[in-house]
Amino acid sequence: MLEDTQPVPHDPAQTVAAPYRWHEHRSVDHWTWACAVAIAAELRRELQRRPRARLLLSGGTTPAPVYRALARAPLDWARVDVALVDERWLQPGDPDSNAWLVRQHLLRDNAAAARFESLTRPGQRIEEAVAAANAHALQPAGAVVLGMGEDGHTASLFPDMLGLERALASRQAYVAVDAEGCPGARDWRRRISLTPRGLAQAQARFLLIQGASKRDAFLNALASGDVQRWPVLISLQGPNPLDVHWSP
Repeated sequence: MLEDTQPVPHDPAQTVAAPYRWHEHRSVDHWTWACAVAIAAELRRELQRRPRARLLLSGGTTPAPVYRALARAPLDWARVDVALVDERWLQPGDPDSNAWLVRQHLLRDNAAAARFESLTRPGQRIEEAVAAANAHALQPAGAVVLGMGEDGHTASLFPDMLGLERALASRQAYVAVDAEGCPGARDWRRRISLTPRGLAQAQARFLLIQGASKRDAFLNALASGDVQRWPVLISLQGPNPLDVHWSP
């Protein structure tokens, strides 16, 4: 399944302090199953170390097939807590919410037994939602699945976003953010996002990307080293190397 594991050509990792592992796959099909196997293996290790494992997931269309494949993994899913990397300020039943995507694509088959934590609830103010997310985050994540936009954003941290510097420096695992004016945020400016502080606690971090444009964006981020322009650079922060899975 895993076609190759190597540094990105020209080894731009030399420009940053934090390491990563580059996994290149010959097709989307191979990419899908390799990602699912890698995430499942980390959850299995976490369940051997702890009574429960915590898995943080991102939204978007790219990881959906990975979640469907992961749902079939023979894990003790009743001991897995599934939560979100970020969320638009939408109710969890809204089809545009990340919660809806996770329910549709992961919480099925074997993974239906997992415990899911939505970042939003009916009648809850955003400040209350952030406080609840930070309380849940006291349990460190075993694995975090990240995506990246062509603009270099990850989670709900967008380039040059209003308040980005404050979010990056926050001592909390989650913060409320305002992405007004950021094209990548589209119609959803109010969001809740994981911070570098929350991400750095994770035992394993997976960045799932496809296509030449996202590969180029990742290379540009590494070469630049400017986290304000390329928030995806926060994914390099953690106790172990970031695993980047890419397919054409």
